[in-house]
Amino acid sequence: MVELKTDKSIDAMYEAGQVVADALKAVRKAAAVGVSLLELDEVAREVLRGAGAGSPFLGYRPSFAPTPFPAVICASVNDAIVHGVPDGYRLRDGDLVSVDFGAELGGWAGDSAISFIVGTPRADDVRLVETAERALEAGIGAAVVGNRIGDIAHAIGTVCRAAGYGILDGFGGHGIGRRMHEDPPVPNEGRPGRGMPLRHGMVLAIEPMLIGGGTDGFRTAPDGWTLRTVDGSRAAHAEHTVAITTAGPRVLTAR
Repeated sequence: MVELKTDKSIDAMYEAGQVVADALKAVRKAAAVGVSLLELDEVAREVLRGAGAGSPFLGYRPSFAPTPFPAVICASVNDAIVHGVPDGYRLRDGDLVSVDFGAELGGWAGDSAISFIVGTPRADDVRLVETAERALEAGIGAAVVGNRIGDIAHAIGTVCRAAGYGILDGFGGHGIGRRMHEDPPVPNEGRPGRGMPLRHGMVLAIEPMLIGGGTDGFRTAPDGWTLRTVDGSRAAHAEHTVAITTAGPRVLTAR
């Protein structure tokens, strides 16, 4: 069941989204050669504490997970696509890092992800990150009243496939509101004109997840959470929480 949010509720979700934006900005600023993933997680926790917000990630345990998630960020490095568990790994020059983060404030959730390169960038990594961001922009551009979920999926998939990248199989975006994951699912590839119609008040987390090697498959790391590329190629992830409105898409997790 899809809950249509009121304009007042969307405004409240914007406040949660701004906590997310602040935390990701702080994490990106703190990420440098020698900094550990656990230290980045602490940076995000400090933003939550300062805002009086909670974490929808900490303790989260979907059906596939062997244990509750132990952190407030997902930190996925190089061949890790998504769901990376922060640990003592210290960032190295040239690492490609994706950070996914959510916040709960006033009973509403926000969810966003960024990818960036630490230190000296490689041209292939720059192109991968830029394509993930363009795919996200294309998906947001299709998130308008009168379109359908398939239009968002088609917009994202077109950008990814044209660049020669793979799309993480079986994972995509989702509705969001009182809970981090709600209906409807938002695939990263699909046929235009198909799927649920987009209506004013729908709020979606749109999140392309790209695999640099061009394949769609993944392997699950021993921690039961981290999804890695099967060929060792690098990956990138970009995400925003977006409200569908008659005035156009409203990005709730962007400053």
